[in-house]
Amino acid sequence: MLQRKRRSEIGTHRTAQGSANGKRREVEVEGGVAVSPVPLTLGERVTVKYDGLLAQAGARDIYLHRGYGLSHSWNSVSDLPMKRSNGAWEVEFVADDESRLNFCFKDHAGNWDNNRGRNWSLEIHTGEIP
Repeated sequence: MLQRKRRSEIGTHRTAQGSANGKRREVEVEGGVAVSPVPLTLGERVTVKYDGLLAQAGARDIYLHRGYGLSHSWNSVSDLPMKRSNGAWEVEFVADDESRLNFCFKDHAGNWDNNRGRNWSLEIHTGEIP
């Protein structure tokens, strides 16, 4: 019998296997966050969906606070406004740096969801085969 995984489990795949290159269309990571496509590749469009703490608290506006690089030293930091779509907040952008993508969320009132101080972080691949 199949067991349904809890939503907070890291790496829970929400949709079926993607294209022949092995990518998943959307992967749910902890804290009410889903990212697609995974793995992330430099130059590709990335979608981040969020229905975590701020969304559940009824935030009027939510922003993806993102940057690239080491977890303690973000570069190219920006805040991207998210839009409500199908019960979650969503934003799209191009992965335009070949280092790590780091992100968290903030609302219009200055409240943050930073995954209990850990933020979210995903490696970006260049698409080259070593």
